[in-house]
Amino acid sequence: MTAPTLRFVAELFRIDDLHAKPTEGTDEILRGVSLTVNEGEVHAIMGPNGCGKSTLANTLLASPEYEVVQGSLHFRGDDITEWPTDARAKAGMFLGFQYPQEIAGVSVIQFLRQALSARKGIDLSVLELRLSAMDWMKRLGMNSTFVDRHLNEGFSGGEKKRNEIMQMAILEPELAILDETDSGLDIDALRIVAKGIHEVRKVRPQLGIVLITHYQRLLNELRPDFVHIMIDGRIVKSGGMELAEQLERQGYEAYLNA
Repeated sequence: MTAPTLRFVAELFRIDDLHAKPTEGTDEILRGVSLTVNEGEVHAIMGPNGCGKSTLANTLLASPEYEVVQGSLHFRGDDITEWPTDARAKAGMFLGFQYPQEIAGVSVIQFLRQALSARKGIDLSVLELRLSAMDWMKRLGMNSTFVDRHLNEGFSGGEKKRNEIMQMAILEPELAILDETDSGLDIDALRIVAKGIHEVRKVRPQLGIVLITHYQRLLNELRPDFVHIMIDGRIVKSGGMELAEQLERQGYEAYLNA
């Protein structure tokens, strides 16, 4: 009898007892978050408004608006708690913003070239980068002239989110933190974005994803491996898709009153 093949799953990212507060404030928003993401896993974090989800996303990428009070962050075995944003990004961490910023005068292709140069330490020609971008724009249902527009300037909500997914594809991160990627999307745009995430995962199956969302609808498309409920700056329960389905039926009230 042949023994089953054992698959080694490498730890990619770990959060240990993370406490964080606004740089200009005194009250902690994150009050002891712990989470481990292995290669190839998709973790969804759900919670009501004000529970700390976006604070977590910004703290993970070292936003200067937040300060770690206690706990640690580890990426590929390194303690990155004190690393600045650019060092985390170069190492392979990516943040998809809930509200992507407009940058007038900088085209999408220029932004991608600069970001890829910083991330990989290589200087792709505009032609090489354009060919890669054209492929991803086709997959994401984007017009071929998109990369020549100024970054997020005049973009619809769906265009901004698809642009974030294209950035994630081209920059080839090892960990993607997607902060409410479904925010402001209609069902058709949501499915296009979800399809784009699936396409990226096909190319990079070891990519770890932390997906922050209010709603089940994106999870129905992506089917995460783990779902975590965040209340008052802590993860209070973890499970699978059944947990998201329970929230859809019952809401957060049972956890708010616990």
